[in-house]
Amino acid sequence: MIYKNSLLHPYKTLKPNYKIKIYYINKYIWIEIKALIKRLYIQTYRRPSIIFAGIIQPLLWLILFGSLFKNAPINLLGHYNLKYSQFLSYGIIVFTAFTSSINAGLPIIFDREFGFLNRLFIAPLIYKNSLFVSVIIYTLSINIIEVITIIIFSINLSENILSLNLLFCILNIITLLIINIATLSVGLSFIVTGHIEFLACTLIINLPTLFSSTALAPLSFMPPWLQIIACINPLTYSIEIIRYISLNKLLDYNINIIKTIWFSLNIKESIFILLIINILTIIIIKKILQYKYN
Repeated sequence: MIYKNSLLHPYKTLKPNYKIKIYYINKYIWIEIKALIKRLYIQTYRRPSIIFAGIIQPLLWLILFGSLFKNAPINLLGHYNLKYSQFLSYGIIVFTAFTSSINAGLPIIFDREFGFLNRLFIAPLIYKNSLFVSVIIYTLSINIIEVITIIIFSINLSENILSLNLLFCILNIITLLIINIATLSVGLSFIVTGHIEFLACTLIINLPTLFSSTALAPLSFMPPWLQIIACINPLTYSIEIIRYISLNKLLDYNINIIKTIWFSLNIKESIFILLIINILTIIIIKKILQYKYN
């Protein structure tokens, strides 16, 4: 039939149906991402201590620091006018997401050391960024479970009941932070030579990032040079948005939540800054991954 048609139309060429090909490629991409995520879930199922450690560590911070400053005057925190344990609980929610996301690159580090990552590249992968996407999705799902646990504990501690809409807004802000930090962690896992160096970097980053945010103290407590660092820190924007939503039980995008001697930012501008930081982080890390792949 093809030969007969070619005789009747000698100048007619047969064109392949690209749509069918694209459909199957997209199908296989999702299959390979799903398989990589399933592998990470199996690892977590065999080592559930990872989840428990991610929950217990922020709870210890909340209990110990809350007890340490339990007798502090209520008006010590300026316009917040609440107990320190309540003030701290909203920062610990964000700190939970940060500490879990900063370790997102550990599975890649161990795959590199055990040689499994080379096998993945030899397979070959249809979509090389599927490894990156699977790690981000896995980290996001595990972190959301940990964050919800800390939110429930914080609600019981502060007796501040939130509506489902406000909880959904809080989880969206947490999602932006998790994607940002997990992307940086994945990029770091391809830069350092081994898991010892990776853990050393996370230990160096962890505490300075916490103390240079508003998790433990408001901006008014900080000297000017530390306020500049805190305004660069994405944790500050996430903490202040969540703190305002939780305390006032409403979401007003035009309310200023960050006030320094140089500028003031409202919720809309803070969310915009978080989005810009996310986009820049993804672009930079994607360039690093392309360089490492090639």
